[in-house]
Amino acid sequence: MIGKVIGAFVGDKLAKQTRGMGGATGAALGVAATSLIARLSLPSMLAILAGGYAAKRYSERNGTTPNRAEMP
Repeated sequence: MIGKVIGAFVGDKLAKQTRGMGGATGAALGVAATSLIARLSLPSMLAILAGGYAAKRYSERNGTTPNRAEMP
């Protein structure tokens, strides 16, 4: 239970720094992330980490950036 509260707090703080995302959305993502991490095995987490790193390197190599919506 305390892990979900901490996840919600961290998600809220990160959402305030991210454009286009509110505090409640970040809190919900924080709770979802903590419960997802608790259910994943170590090899699954490492595979997700490696995939994210590979996608980042691929996008940097091609000079592409993700499309982001313009917020007024």
